[in-house]
Amino acid sequence: MSAPPGEFARELAALDLAGLSARSRRATPAEVDEVLRRVAPGPGGPGGRGESAPGRVGLDELAVLLSPAATDRLEQLAIAARATTLRRFGRAVRLFAPLYVSNACLSSCTYCGFAKGLPVARRTLSVDEVAAEGRLLAERGFRHVLLVAGEHRVEVSADYLVAVVERLRPAFPSLSIETQTWSDDTYARLVRAGLEGVVHYQETYDRARYAEVHVAGWKRDYDRRLSSFERAASAGARRLGIGALLGLAPDWRADVLALAAHASFLSRRYWRTEVSVALPRIKPSASEFPPVVVVSDAEFVQAYAALRLFEPDLALTLSTREPAAMRDGLVRIAVTTMSAGSSTEPGGYGSPGTAQEQFSISDERPPAAVAAMLVAAGYEPVWKDAFPLVDPPLVDPR
Repeated sequence: MSAPPGEFARELAALDLAGLSARSRRATPAEVDEVLRRVAPGPGGPGGRGESAPGRVGLDELAVLLSPAATDRLEQLAIAARATTLRRFGRAVRLFAPLYVSNACLSSCTYCGFAKGLPVARRTLSVDEVAAEGRLLAERGFRHVLLVAGEHRVEVSADYLVAVVERLRPAFPSLSIETQTWSDDTYARLVRAGLEGVVHYQETYDRARYAEVHVAGWKRDYDRRLSSFERAASAGARRLGIGALLGLAPDWRADVLALAAHASFLSRRYWRTEVSVALPRIKPSASEFPPVVVVSDAEFVQAYAALRLFEPDLALTLSTREPAAMRDGLVRIAVTTMSAGSSTEPGGYGSPGTAQEQFSISDERPPAAVAAMLVAAGYEPVWKDAFPLVDPPLVDPR
């Protein structure tokens, strides 16, 4: 049975996304310049010192910043986004690692390398094996870990995830999950076990397209997916990660606009919770799914820069899907959270090649090299920024 719509679903239904997307496509260079003038920091500030605060950007203005006309103003857009990022976040960049615990899956998502029915090598790690992978990540400096799994309610059950979180929690002050969606009670159990964050990408906010690419399984329920963030936040999750998979739906601008509206809603409704946003692009995988639209590098940078100006306090996340040059550039413009040295297969840190990866990695630099890049660029790599009220003793997670 389908889940009832959440609060944001009703807000989303009231948005004229088609109209906003059309607004974006017809925006003029003069309109782009006007928005950029308003969001750029000005001289003076209080008492004539420093910089004055720039204006805020609404969805209509975000549509202008996502326009083809704004692509031709990419340098100015990037400069404004960089100034906003430095003002709100300074030069700190949080580093994290994904830890894949299983690629078993009961959902059929046409774009995913873990989809049910694909003839790929499957593996679900035992709790001991997860702990061994965790030790390797801890040795590399990570204290923020994202536990990732396919959608399999038996092999990756609530009990299993609780056991994994409890096992890793002494060594990792910040644990998040990117798995199937769960009930309020399960999210609450995970939070009590030590879970800090929940990541669920809606993939696309286009309902018709969502139904086309999610053909079977738990993930096919659009409304359950969309309301999962509200359940997780209500259960006490302190970090929420949302995203749209660029290239999945024909109108990528509409998805970015819907994603921005979602981030704004969550930031307002759950103001004690950090909201992060990611815009992954489709990468080669066992699914052999071709993107229906190719988002160019310029448009990709444009989307991140525009989101920074729309919601200055958002944590913007970039994974190793993207090549090193793109990551090095975007961290100087808008990105504040990055993965590093990632593997997208279960057991991929200790015994790579034993299971199918979810998608290919483009930035293969080890974590130390990514950290060195940040330092050379004048940034501070942050391995740990989570401080629970009571820290358990840091012990080997076995």
